[in-house]
Amino acid sequence: MLTIVPTPIGNLGDITLRALEALKQADIIVCEDTRQTQKLLQHYGIAKQLMSYHEHSSAGKTAGVVALLREGRNLALVSDGGMPLVSDPGFQVVHAALAEQLAVEVLPGPSSVTTALVLSGLPTDSFTFSGFLSNKGERRRHELQALADREETLIFFESPFRVVKMLEDALAVLGDREAAVAREITKKFEEVLRGNLSELIRDMTGRPRKGEMVVLISGKNRKKIFSKALCCQDSKTPATL
Repeated sequence: MLTIVPTPIGNLGDITLRALEALKQADIIVCEDTRQTQKLLQHYGIAKQLMSYHEHSSAGKTAGVVALLREGRNLALVSDGGMPLVSDPGFQVVHAALAEQLAVEVLPGPSSVTTALVLSGLPTDSFTFSGFLSNKGERRRHELQALADREETLIFFESPFRVVKMLEDALAVLGDREAAVAREITKKFEEVLRGNLSELIRDMTGRPRKGEMVVLISGKNRKKIFSKALCCQDSKTPATL
């Protein structure tokens, strides 16, 4: 069986008991970065054979994983953090296993997408997750334009090195909507900035941030919900939405 095992997005204490059991029972753990996965396993005293599988892995590597499943080996698939397959190369493994009618099990667990959505203060009734936008400005603006009329909350992953440019493109294409940037979720320096896009750009230009980031933007025609007191406020500062 191939078991999809979500891992913590930051705080190692966020792993589930079921996920730990699956890792202990696996014959081999297929992971994005063996060094990152080894840190998690060492923390919980788990010793297992690891197999790397990342965005540059070949079709032959995928076939090798499927061959192990056919032999009756139990494999656990993990990413560097969160739910595997979400902006993650593990999709090819799952697709190949299902095509061969092999057993696939998915465990529930941490996800930065839904965690950031709840933290943001933006509407949670519906949302669109678009992963990483293009790192090319013209194409990124084109991708944003395709989402301009969507009324649900828009969610993206972004690099700290491109986040300001991405916010500037969003402002130019979507207008000065309410938005939030969540970074280092569940980690020591967790922070969520909330406000209009123009305010977030000004704040992040004045004080650049590092770390993994999730950008959330209000949908078209959504009623404004942020007060001035909330704009660019750290998530750990008490406030009432």
